[in-house]
Amino acid sequence: MPVIDLNADLGESFGRWTLGEDAALIEVISSANIACGFHAGDPSTLRRSCELAVGAGVAIGAQVAYRDLAGFGRRFIDASFTELRDDVLYQLGALDGFARIAGSRVSYLKPHGALYHAVVHHQEQAKAVVDAVRTYDPTLAVLGLPGSLLLQEASAVGLRVVNEAFADRQYTADGGLLARSEPGAVLTEPARIAEQVRRLLAGEGVIADDGSVVALNAESICVHGDTPGAVGIARAVRQRISASGGRVQSFTDRPA
Repeated sequence: MPVIDLNADLGESFGRWTLGEDAALIEVISSANIACGFHAGDPSTLRRSCELAVGAGVAIGAQVAYRDLAGFGRRFIDASFTELRDDVLYQLGALDGFARIAGSRVSYLKPHGALYHAVVHHQEQAKAVVDAVRTYDPTLAVLGLPGSLLLQEASAVGLRVVNEAFADRQYTADGGLLARSEPGAVLTEPARIAEQVRRLLAGEGVIADDGSVVALNAESICVHGDTPGAVGIARAVRQRISASGGRVQSFTDRPA
């Protein structure tokens, strides 16, 4: 029976601005990628998010990003190795503090937005993120795109790497994600999303934007918390996993 992690982004509200349905979504997933204040989230939101995760028995991951509140972390920043490493360390420490107060700890890291895409190919920035993780806590796992430089660099220094696939994003033929500026980049139809998950679980790969098949072997499936109808989408994904004979469990609860 296949065991798969289901992760989603949480804690992306800021001040009076509310984004996502965190309290409902946390009941469906097994790992929460919690914003750390650089692309979204304020201290009170981070604390509440950690408390929600602990209450639901969900693993806490630090979703680190460029320092880009105005752009929601979706704009590339040409940060130096030192600057990016220290920014990631800052975010890790902040979220881990709230996680420990709630009775848990940060157990993995996942980049957000433009940083997620940059560290697929940008070696200096990939090394900076990895160095921050290794320096802060070498027992943390790193969640990212299969074949990315981020996961290669993390594996090279002995960190646990976890391959991720997306339930609600359109892939390109090279295994990357179609840019959000392109039509159809974000999948919103539950039936289409469920079919993509079925293919992933069956080892059939995903259908790229050009119609080709991209092979993917993932331990974790992501649903974006800011996608319209995210809770319904997450439930549909979980139901598809169950219908395929699998079960949802965080990768942090399984041996590396």
